[in-house]
Amino acid sequence: MTDIACSQPGCTGSILDGYCDVCGSPPDAVAAAPAASAASGPAGASSSPSTVSRASNRLASAPLGSARASATGSRLTRRTGTSSSRLRGARLGAGLTTIPTVPPLDASQAILSNPMVPENRRSCPSCGNPVGRSRGDQPGRTEGFCPHCRNRFSFAPKLTAGDVVGGQYAVAGAFAHGGFGWLYLARDQNVSDRWVVLKGLLNSDDPDAVAAAIAEQQFLARVEHPLIVEIYNFVTHDGAGYIVMEYVGGTSLKTLLKQRMEANHGQYDPLPLDQAIAYVLEVLPAFSYLHDLGLAYCDFKPDNMIQVGDAIKLIDLGGVRRIDDEDSAIYGTVGYQAPEVAELGTSVASDIYTLGRTLAVLAMEFRGYQTTYVDSLPSVADTPVFQQHDSFYRLLLKACATDPADRFASADELRVQLLGVLREVVAARQTGAAAHSTSSLLFDSPSGEDESVPAWRRLPALREDHNDPQAGWLSTVSVADPRDRLTALQAAPEASPEVLLQSARAALEAHEYLEVDAAVSQLLTDDPWEWRAVWMSGLSALAQDDAAGAQSAFNAVYGQVPGELAPKLALAMACQLSGENDVAEGLYLTCARTDATYIAPAALGLAAIRSARNDLDGAVGALDLVPPTSGAYVRARQQRAHLLADSGRGLPALAEAMTSVDSLTIDPVDRAHLSARVYRTALEEVRASGPRGDVRIAGRPAVEPELRDGLEQAYRELAGHEPTRAGRIRLIDQANDVRRWTMR
Repeated sequence: MTDIACSQPGCTGSILDGYCDVCGSPPDAVAAAPAASAASGPAGASSSPSTVSRASNRLASAPLGSARASATGSRLTRRTGTSSSRLRGARLGAGLTTIPTVPPLDASQAILSNPMVPENRRSCPSCGNPVGRSRGDQPGRTEGFCPHCRNRFSFAPKLTAGDVVGGQYAVAGAFAHGGFGWLYLARDQNVSDRWVVLKGLLNSDDPDAVAAAIAEQQFLARVEHPLIVEIYNFVTHDGAGYIVMEYVGGTSLKTLLKQRMEANHGQYDPLPLDQAIAYVLEVLPAFSYLHDLGLAYCDFKPDNMIQVGDAIKLIDLGGVRRIDDEDSAIYGTVGYQAPEVAELGTSVASDIYTLGRTLAVLAMEFRGYQTTYVDSLPSVADTPVFQQHDSFYRLLLKACATDPADRFASADELRVQLLGVLREVVAARQTGAAAHSTSSLLFDSPSGEDESVPAWRRLPALREDHNDPQAGWLSTVSVADPRDRLTALQAAPEASPEVLLQSARAALEAHEYLEVDAAVSQLLTDDPWEWRAVWMSGLSALAQDDAAGAQSAFNAVYGQVPGELAPKLALAMACQLSGENDVAEGLYLTCARTDATYIAPAALGLAAIRSARNDLDGAVGALDLVPPTSGAYVRARQQRAHLLADSGRGLPALAEAMTSVDSLTIDPVDRAHLSARVYRTALEEVRASGPRGDVRIAGRPAVEPELRDGLEQAYRELAGHEPTRAGRIRLIDQANDVRRWTMR
């Protein structure tokens, strides 16, 4: 049987038993093609206000999700998400960045010679109060009874080297201590003496209780995924139950953070943001897999992700439980566990929360995450990484939303947006403009750069959701006229989300703005989290020059899909319209340096903003970003030429203006107008300041006779294209006036 190659970016694995044996993605995963090198500061970028002042998070946003539901009195229900079913797939670094490999650890070297739990980590397993602490010169007890609840505690290993557990596993020693007690390394005598890990499941004098606990955990044996540690067996020994797990000889992310801190002289040193994102991206297919099985991981944190070589494993399945389980104990960690878990239990949304919190801890010095900010994030003003990477902040804000319904609806949805944020983070380190483009699962590419087209039409269109209930019927509707199309859509068998979205689009094209509002209102009544409806309302506001309305709508969409560039480009246009040029410039820069298909509209927007503040170098630098392959290249070069021609910077700038259009095929009249303008200005400059034979304008030295010849030729060329007799006479007279004296 031929192996099926994994389609994920950067992955070399094959599909085995339904999942990739390297990255864990299913065979039908949607592979988001990686963007290669992207850019940070485009050439000619000028100084600008601080990052905090230009961050878009300070702008007003349209209410979405629970905020809208509460404001309108809608009943809050468990959300399903509008696009989660279309989003799948991952790989360490995703082909965008690299992470240093971690060498595998020899199991025998990991065994502790004197296993001891530090006194500051000894707490009663029943009530949580400190136990086993020193008194004066007397060291703390490792075993005893809690003075508060009188329950027994023990921090001494239960197994010692030489013990054989379950008649099969020869214990070599303890190597770590976790929430369930000591973890032991052992040799599997029945399977080639391979190393395994024994983890305590329950310590009880009641054999029936041990048997029941083991039976309750048997479902973990069904968990088989390349990114998740494998459960081999469940055994008992001296009244205690043990999980037998695969040994993963790597280093946990918690240990990596500790190592970085030690190397930084005791000061916290978070992972580079791109690496932190890459780690979480890599583990997300494992969460998708668990959620598909109806399981919640519950206790995700840096401790529970191991890197070995260039791969990772999700370990410690002790907290995994069925999502519909309302009786079993819930295991979590303060600072990572979602705030609603104590009351509502675990869910996909609570796992999303732990992923967001873990990402925050990996990427920044998150002081107070278990106290002051136990269920919130620090402010942007106090957090440099939020100031530098607005999209990252927006993503964490959504992943760690207080209301679980406001979070990402699935691990797949989180992955797609996190991948987009990673592209932006990587792009921010580069110079120049983006060299490659990446197609979005949610938006088409920007549709045009022609200024004669309304701004809303130049924005990317929403991709059609082919999973919509009316997708088949919609494929039969092929009416070109927008009013007729709107009439046809209003007769649909069912007002599904895609029908309403296409109705809003048709109404917008027909300038029927009340119909747009009606479709948007219906969509948001059916689903307060439907950001696509708010996107349509933003387009409608932009079409009506309602800058504040467009800004509010697009800012809300940005918060819902923070890894997408389309809402950033739209918000930049709205901010430019409202005069929020500092925010608009930052958003345009992000678009231009991240994706090649966004360079042209972003560069033209940047040039307009910089020209308005008389920043010629910045405007020219922005226009230089537009590549020759772009449909806007000719327009950008012409605009560049006119800026230089009007700059007042003397003959060199005039020469550069003509060079800008030298190789272009442009309208002859446009070229003649530009030539006349440049030669006329250059002639005035030479008359005032003297000739410059070293400067050549369109091949002519900047001396008066040559400039007169060039200007005369431009006037005569214009006369040849002039439609009226009076106009032709005027231009011929101008040509004769400027003609230099000759003997003929």
